[in-house]
Amino acid sequence: MAQKNPIERAWLIQVRGDQSQATVAQTCGISQQYYCNIEQGTRRPSVQLAKAIAKALGFDWQLFYEDDRESSLG
Repeated sequence: MAQKNPIERAWLIQVRGDQSQATVAQTCGISQQYYCNIEQGTRRPSVQLAKAIAKALGFDWQLFYEDDRESSLG
């Protein structure tokens, strides 16, 4: 489901570092385009996918939902 007010997840781009979107996407079993949409904030990952991305990149999966909370407050 697309978000109404997309928020670019600059923190996710930073955490990804030198890895390509395609590499992260392949590790998580999704397309590069879908991963790109997650970074751009136009798609929100399921909890299962958020956990897979977090595991692949080494961060707390709940950060995805902190973005949502901050956007609803602003």
